[in-house]
Amino acid sequence: MKRYIHTNRKGYWIGFVDFFTAGIFLLFYMPLSGLQDEIDEILGRRTQRYWKAYLLGIPTFFIYPLIWMARICEEMKAKAIELGVDGPYTSWWHMFGWNIFGLPLMGPAIATQRFFDNLNKIEKELNRRNS
Repeated sequence: MKRYIHTNRKGYWIGFVDFFTAGIFLLFYMPLSGLQDEIDEILGRRTQRYWKAYLLGIPTFFIYPLIWMARICEEMKAKAIELGVDGPYTSWWHMFGWNIFGLPLMGPAIATQRFFDNLNKIEKELNRRNS
């Protein structure tokens, strides 16, 4: 069984840097950090690659990557509940709402922090179960 080694990612800073780079940071972070593969493994399926969502975001004023991330959040929330991981969870509306209606600069960072908090807890629980 796989052991997850990145169980303490700092989502706030990832979201903050990603906001200032207009999503380009995640284009590199997702594949190079192994995050995309970890999400696939946790969800039990191959998700759409982030770079494809990013490219589809260009003509949609970057709404498409936001919806992509919100869908991943909802699936991760379901996985956390299935594993019995304590909340709070990041739902579709939480990710979407903070990114659209959140305070400038702070909203995307808060949403990303909550996503990574949930991901970190899921990975710790899976590590515990696989020990």
